Amino acid sequence: MHLLFEEDGAFRVATIVSDNDSSLQVETASGKRSKIKAANVLLRFGDPSPSMLLEQAEVLAAAIEPDFLWECLGDDDFSFSEIADDYVGHPANAVEATSLLLALHAAPMYFHRKGKGRYRKAPAAILQAALAGLEKKRLQALAIERMVDKLKAFTLPAEFVPLLESLLHKPDRNRGETKALEAACQQTGLTAVQLLARCGAIPSPYAFHVQRFLCEQFAHGTAFPSTPPLVLADDLPRAPVQAFSIDDAATTEIDDAFSLQTLPGIGWRVGIHIAAPSLAVAPGSPVDLIARQRLSTVYLPGDKITMLPEAVVDRFTLAGGRDCPAISLYLSVTPDLEIVSHETRVEIVPVVANLRHHDLEPLFNEQTIAAGLRDFAFRDELLTLWQLANACEGHRGKPSALPGLLDYNFHIDGDLNDPDACRVHIALRPRGSPLDKLVAEMMIVANSTWGGLLAEKGVAAIYRVQTGGKVRMSTAPQAHEGLGVKQYAWSSSPLRRYVDLLNQWQLLAALRGESPPFANRSEILFAAMRDFELTYAAYADFQRNMERYWCLRWLRQEGRQSIDATLVRDNLLRLDGLPLLQKVSSLPDLKPGQRVRLGIEAIDYLTLELSCRHLETLADDVPPVGDDESAAAGGAP
Repeated sequence: MHLLFEEDGAFRVATIVSDNDSSLQVETASGKRSKIKAANVLLRFGDPSPSMLLEQAEVLAAAIEPDFLWECLGDDDFSFSEIADDYVGHPANAVEATSLLLALHAAPMYFHRKGKGRYRKAPAAILQAALAGLEKKRLQALAIERMVDKLKAFTLPAEFVPLLESLLHKPDRNRGETKALEAACQQTGLTAVQLLARCGAIPSPYAFHVQRFLCEQFAHGTAFPSTPPLVLADDLPRAPVQAFSIDDAATTEIDDAFSLQTLPGIGWRVGIHIAAPSLAVAPGSPVDLIARQRLSTVYLPGDKITMLPEAVVDRFTLAGGRDCPAISLYLSVTPDLEIVSHETRVEIVPVVANLRHHDLEPLFNEQTIAAGLRDFAFRDELLTLWQLANACEGHRGKPSALPGLLDYNFHIDGDLNDPDACRVHIALRPRGSPLDKLVAEMMIVANSTWGGLLAEKGVAAIYRVQTGGKVRMSTAPQAHEGLGVKQYAWSSSPLRRYVDLLNQWQLLAALRGESPPFANRSEILFAAMRDFELTYAAYADFQRNMERYWCLRWLRQEGRQSIDATLVRDNLLRLDGLPLLQKVSSLPDLKPGQRVRLGIEAIDYLTLELSCRHLETLADDVPPVGDDESAAAGGAP
């Protein structure tokens, strides 16, 4: 005698070896013996052999239509064996009975399991919903198959058009369109970006990169919501100074300005004036919430996304020709360029001029200083401040800029809505010029002095710390070893960095003897610091990527087939005249610092990939592209 039983959710057959009321010992076709519970037995039979029962039953079960069977049955529970005779029209044999069991088990939408070998037909409403869902899946599968075929033929399915942004930047894995795209990518060996580009869905690589960043960081767009007008106290004293700023031509968020007063027989009174939006933007206000979300201005060649609304920037930027609210740090400086005291004041500062690098640098540089400066506006002030900057640098024992470092200025001619029609100019500026040093050293003085004031008064702040060569943010006033100062609290750029705005609130409270907005170990303070670090890094990555995009555009624009480079390490090179690091696998065994010429083989604006090969190793006496050459190569005016 043989039996059909259920074990671990599966149907099995075996031959009975011994039998009692509660359990049986059976032997399978493989010869394995086991003990099973009598309650698990579904059917006892003599024919066919155990090895043939399930095989023959599966053939019959395939012909049973579950919808017809559902119509024939009542609403009560039933055993498969109870309905087998009625279904076949005669006493069912083992194969026929088993075929009913298999058919019922294989149709869970039609028949709900109620025990071993027992079932109940699904209620009509539930069945219809299940069938509708099944039909929906079937149609979706057909749609996916159709979309995959179109994508493989590099034709964009109509369903993709309204979903392109999400498919490219934030795909929903539950959508059929995403499943079709993934399947097509797997079958073609292309990435989603490459495949959609082949389908004509990415007409502008520039727009693609910008939109990807916006989706990640500005999901709700870059437009500012309306905010209440800002109110500024009108009782601030007016400083008796003539302040001026020094910035690039494109700078609109002018955070800092300077003034110089001669003190006969004593020395000078140097003023470092920082824009003060904190005087009208209160913590927790609508403008603060905007700044807290953005955390920094985003910069990219030819464009920017400001941290603060335009109206706020316009109100507090240190624009020339008007009186501006500011927090001023006044330094008392001896004729020997020693800073002997300092004072911080909250006041209205007359800003008389916004000086620009491109106007000043031909007049004020290392060569013209050495040769004797000719007369021009603010000549004496700039010279004195530069001399003070050199003295400050010497006292710290650390340079404000390492020698040999370069800044790259990008200028884009044309409408960024049509980047293919734009022309890019890239100019080199060596760091550490007199103007750079002047501004950098005054900011170091301001940020380290105010950081020390906050620490002395026990007011919480966010510090920029460097220990062991690692730079990080901290709420503890620790040393910045790279700058050679005891503490350094970013406070000089409140129009474009949230940390600076937050520190300025704390500084104002300390100056006024008031309770600061953020207490020590404030959760808000820690959260702002953490979020700022992450966001600032993401913004910097985006800026580097867009600079790389315009560098690749410049190579094509100038028709460059080759470019010289300097080996940094291993197979990593720095390209001349461009802020580009490039790996080249075809390099011979060279030492860092050696010069090579590279052939440009391929440029991909979407992936930002540049493919180069080694052409020749240059002689050691071939200099890298210098200032003049680089400016000319970059198309700078």
